[in-house]
Amino acid sequence: MHFSTSALLALIPSVLGHGLIQTPPSRPVGDAIVANCGNGVTTQIKQDNTSHVEGLPEAAAKDKNYNAAKCNLWLCKGLQFTDNPTANIQTWKAGDVIPIKVWVRIPHEGSANVSIVDTKTNTLVGTALKAWAKGYAPGKSESDVPADQKQFSVTIPTGLETKCANAGDCVLQWWWYGTGAKQTYESCVDFKIAAPNVTERAFKA
Repeated sequence: MHFSTSALLALIPSVLGHGLIQTPPSRPVGDAIVANCGNGVTTQIKQDNTSHVEGLPEAAAKDKNYNAAKCNLWLCKGLQFTDNPTANIQTWKAGDVIPIKVWVRIPHEGSANVSIVDTKTNTLVGTALKAWAKGYAPGKSESDVPADQKQFSVTIPTGLETKCANAGDCVLQWWWYGTGAKQTYESCVDFKIAAPNVTERAFKA
């Protein structure tokens, strides 16, 4: 009997780990990450979709299907835009206030930010929308993490109408570095910026 890659991945048990964006929905595992990053990376993420990036390069290096440029492990942990269902793509405009819910499964105190990232260059667009220079995710269990580090809002800035007009050009990224653990966690939300309507253009003119 033949099983698709997606069906085989679904059989791998999920093991809960460290942290990721729950709301809005972040990028999932799919066929594209298998093709670009290989089965080793895919299996690790499938088993622990909240774990750190540092655990992935070794698995990638052992896999003949690993394509460093297309996988891009340090952008969204290699999770691919084309694996994200259309229903998960957010449409925002400047000034929108976006509620964010983060699951911090296992705390590692450090620094964190939520930013808009250009996916072509893996660089921040403007400044962070929210940032913790230190003191993010302290404690030994999820209940120790301050509530406002797990649920908060960010405001979409102006000036993204061209750079982030198309889904896949940019992501909203939650980035967290556990100082003691020396581990990096990333989670990405795909979105596009809606063009101003005729009334808004006329008003600005």
